[in-house]
Order: sequence, then structure tokens, then C-alpha cells
Amino acid sequence: MDPLTSPDAVRDPYLEAAARAAALLHDPRVASAWDGESVLAGMTVGALAGHLARSVLQVEWFLDGPLDHGNEPTTAVTYYARIVDAPDPGSALNRGVRARSQESAAAGAAAVASDTATALDRLRARLPQEPADRRVAILHRPGEEMLLDEYLRTRCVELAVHTDDLALSVGADVRAPEPATAVAIDLLVAAAAERHGRLAVLHALSRRERDAIGALRVL
Repeated sequence: MDPLTSPDAVRDPYLEAAARAAALLHDPRVASAWDGESVLAGMTVGALAGHLARSVLQVEWFLDGPLDHGNEPTTAVTYYARIVDAPDPGSALNRGVRARSQESAAAGAAAVASDTATALDRLRARLPQEPADRRVAILHRPGEEMLLDEYLRTRCVELAVHTDDLALSVGADVRAPEPATAVAIDLLVAAAAERHGRLAVLHALSRRERDAIGALRVL
């Protein structure tokens, strides 16, 4: 097995990042600002916190979801490469994200923080026991499945991005741990290359004057 894609290569960084996010959700500044605007347009701090929490809660939900093994599992790279409407606040994707985030936030700051910490405790015990070929159902995309470790790569992206967003929203000096951030960067660059081609990504990294399409912008 490639050491870069072995379970420990993503499960440990994921759990570290989830722990950092769970601690941030317990920060009193998050509860105090719950109904205020976050740094993301159209999302309150509470909705953003609910969205961050789902990167822990959903892993457990998806592990318990129904599987049919009928289709080839989606890769983490494809999961992000096909998201082309993220910059549009009115897209179906973003409306769905906001709706699910608000649904999670409705429980209140204390419940969101407590539920996240409790789910994380269970995942710490559960993830090391799951085999490398374990699949999970992507419940908001009926019929779609991913290998667990591919899905955890996507959660590293979400944890790295939204820990930063929530911390900035409440004035906290908290960021995702470096290992999860590295997983996130590698995945997003690969997704950009799948969407736009490697030459476009090369230009974005080294010749910005030739980067007419913003090839590195994935989300």
C-alpha cells in the first residue's frame, strides 16, 4: 500500500484536526457570537460552527449509512474536481450547505459542541478498527459511496478551511494542525489539476500572468 494513502496517513491527521475543531467549538467566544455574522457571507457564526461540526458528525453518520456496493467508489479528487459552482452563493450546492448548517446550528452552541466532542470520542475508538477497504455512503448524494479514507481526506479539507473561517469569525488564534492542512492542500491541488489540467495548475503556481482561469481556486 502507498504510504501516502495508507489509513494512518489520513486517519491520524483527521482525528487531530477534528480535536482542534471540537476544542474551538467549546470556545466561549463562539457561543457569544452565535447569532452574529461570520466571515462567510450569508452564514452566521452558529451556522458556520454547525457546518464545521458536521465534519465530525457526518463521518459517524456515513459509517452507519446503507451500502449497496453497486458503483465504483468516488475518489476524493473527483469529489472536489466536479464542484464548479462553489463561488456562487445562490447555487444549489451552497443553498444545501447553508440549510444543513443551519439545521445543525438550531440545537444551540452548547449542544453542537457537546455532540461533536462525544462523536469524536467514538470515532477515536472506531476508526482504527475499520479496514482499508471500508466504504461509506454519501447520504446527501443518494447512491454514491466513497472509501472511508478518501472521505476522510475531504474532511481534512473541510476542517482546515472552516476551522480557519470560524477562528477568524470570533477572533481566536486557532488553525487546523499542519498534517491535516497538508492533506487538504495536496487534495485541492490534485482536484484543480483534474478539473483544469496540469499545465493550468503549473501556470497558477509559477506564472500567474498566464493563469487566466484561476486554476487553483477549487472552492
